[in-house]
Amino acid sequence: MPLTLKLLMILFFLYLLLNASSFQFRQGNITSSGTEDGGAKANSCSKIPPSLADAIVHYATSKITPQQTIDEVSVTAEVLRQRSPCNFLVFGLGHDSLMWSALNHGGRTVFLEEDEKWIETMRRRLPTTVEVQRVVYDTRVSEAGQLLELRRQRLCTAVGDPRRSKCPRLALRELPAVVYEVEWDVIMVDAPTGYHARAPGRMSAIYTAGMAARWREKGETDVMVHDVDRSVEDEFSKAFLCQGYMKRQEGRLRHFTIPSQRPNDGVDVPFCP
Repeated sequence: MPLTLKLLMILFFLYLLLNASSFQFRQGNITSSGTEDGGAKANSCSKIPPSLADAIVHYATSKITPQQTIDEVSVTAEVLRQRSPCNFLVFGLGHDSLMWSALNHGGRTVFLEEDEKWIETMRRRLPTTVEVQRVVYDTRVSEAGQLLELRRQRLCTAVGDPRRSKCPRLALRELPAVVYEVEWDVIMVDAPTGYHARAPGRMSAIYTAGMAARWREKGETDVMVHDVDRSVEDEFSKAFLCQGYMKRQEGRLRHFTIPSQRPNDGVDVPFCP
């Protein structure tokens, strides 16, 4: 890992830690100032949260650079700063996974990964607290053009329970149960493999992320898509997450905020604004 990037990541985690400690210190002062005997209680030192401690040690000693740049990471980090602890779903397991878990300290972060051997490799490197689920994809990048045309079919833009989708060629209906049972506040699509014709591609992952966001009971879901310099990620994020919901793009990362669109009293909400 380049020295500059390593230092930036360590400083970033220390910044989070110092902010948390400062907040706890102020809370301690407020609590102790009202004691009956008028004395000031000594503030006890707070331990570093295990997720942050693991992340600092991991990245301080690692020689591997995460796939995303510091500018791209900052987009999701800012969203998590506002929303954590929250439910965070990540398509992909990689060298940045421990960082995402740490940034969502106190929340639930679940990683979906296709490669069983890679899962075993990463499990040896990551703490057991990192939650990983194996998934299987049945699409191919070579099918992207045909799948993109499904945006014109009403059944593929009707908002409904993703596990009962009437658009089976695009929807991922065989994911682990937790994916459908939890309302996700933040979703990142940084997998599956999508850089050659026979790879699964991210068509279904992007589509399913958008439908899960729309199906939540209320509120909004922040969805991140990485590698939008590639045609699949670019075209499918615009088509199924909608340009009108795009908040920001930094480098190869695109950020969308999608509101709940559950049918309400027969009102048909437009798929895209």
